[in-house]
Amino acid sequence: MDTLFNALGLTRTMVGSRLGDGTPLSGKDVLDVINPSDETVLGTVSLMDAQHYDRVLDIARQAALQWRDVPAPVRGQVVRALRAEIASQHEHLAKLISLEMGKPLVEARGEVQEMLDMADVAIGLSRSLAGQTLVSERTDHRLQETWQPLGVIGIITAFNFPMAVWAWNAMLACICGNSVIWKPSHHVPFCALAIQQICEKVQKQCQTPAIWNLMMASNDVAERMVADPQVALISFTGSTSVGRQVASTVASRLGKVLLELGGNNAVIVDETANLDLAVPALVFGAIGTSGQRCTTTRRIIVHQQQYEPLVERLCKAYAQVKIGDPLYLENHVGPLVSAAAVQLYQDALSRLKQLGSHLLTGDEVLVRPGFFVKPTLATAKPDWPIWQEEVFVPITLITTYQDFDEAIALQNQVPQGLSSALFTEQLRHAEQFLSARGSDCGLANINTGTSGAEIGGAFGGEKATGGGREAGSDAWKAYMRRQTSVINWSQALPLAQGIVF
Repeated sequence: MDTLFNALGLTRTMVGSRLGDGTPLSGKDVLDVINPSDETVLGTVSLMDAQHYDRVLDIARQAALQWRDVPAPVRGQVVRALRAEIASQHEHLAKLISLEMGKPLVEARGEVQEMLDMADVAIGLSRSLAGQTLVSERTDHRLQETWQPLGVIGIITAFNFPMAVWAWNAMLACICGNSVIWKPSHHVPFCALAIQQICEKVQKQCQTPAIWNLMMASNDVAERMVADPQVALISFTGSTSVGRQVASTVASRLGKVLLELGGNNAVIVDETANLDLAVPALVFGAIGTSGQRCTTTRRIIVHQQQYEPLVERLCKAYAQVKIGDPLYLENHVGPLVSAAAVQLYQDALSRLKQLGSHLLTGDEVLVRPGFFVKPTLATAKPDWPIWQEEVFVPITLITTYQDFDEAIALQNQVPQGLSSALFTEQLRHAEQFLSARGSDCGLANINTGTSGAEIGGAFGGEKATGGGREAGSDAWKAYMRRQTSVINWSQALPLAQGIVF
């Protein structure tokens, strides 16, 4: 581990908050960072004191004022340099994710690749940020829309993607001419510090202002940032319950929010589905990141004709899943992130048993160091309260249906609306699923699973998922303000709507 830390410029004892210019902000409170695979202490990180917040904000504001005047293609070159540094540390960063968060190494490598892909999107965008010219109703007038930077962006990220979600936000924010303040999860401070070290190196090389800043702080400091009208946009990734509080606070000051909240994702398996495609998608969707993804498959809605063969194949697949140290490539499932997550798993299983669920496979906390549990597949009824909830552990519920309209209704009946999938060979079912009468989720997939969105599309969901969009497509617009302009190049002053004054 020391070799890994040294390669990333980390030490076992670190100051958790850093300004973009490299200045550390040390506080009195110290956080012990636990390895979820063996429960040992990886190191300690100090949290920033509340008194330092104004300094962080001032640095970020000054950086935004300078950065907005830098041409977007030049900003793109800075992201290109950042991409190169991340790529040079690809394997080290992936191992750090596995070590600190517990994600299997193959998935951690994929997360680092997401950062590289996001950089590619941002670099291309730096030469294609575009408004539009509209037709004016007045002679010799031009009507146009342009997009301008917002200023300071606050980014609050969760533990499950400790680097990628930052990249989705920070790289677009950078291209759009903003500075950022990043508040990461307390479970993964070393991941954040490793990225911040790279950012500082790039900013020094490229002689940029302090556009990327790290704030490892207590919740009260984060709440101060959320309430601060000088922070133009709060991008929050986390639970729906906390997201509601963030949205309410920001709305009270008429600020902007980008919310990526809970997912209670369902896969429909119809009577024509190819189970050779469905089974691996369902297994990865259910157990990937130990069920701690917002896109995790939490519900399976299967046609009654397919129920028995599907369950048989799923149980066989689950039995082959290897659980253990995420740094070993033969293991498919690592630990949960904390002891609290294990308790959440146990509580959910207890509720299911009380309701009369049949636990088809799993249902076990492994007796060994670390927070390891067995992924569980359990029967459920759609009228059970737990069907409506996002339980952030590897428990997947399964139920049957008879009519396709019934299947869609069962999928859409929950508060969340992030990811969805349908396995079918029936064209009409596929088209209906993707129509206004189909899935009500932000992500809707045919013959592929709920987990693993491509970076080129806009990522996010509806309803209690928050409505935010990140990554590709036109997600960049969230980080900018729209400006409509009229240019009169005539010698007269006609008014709109034909008004004569």
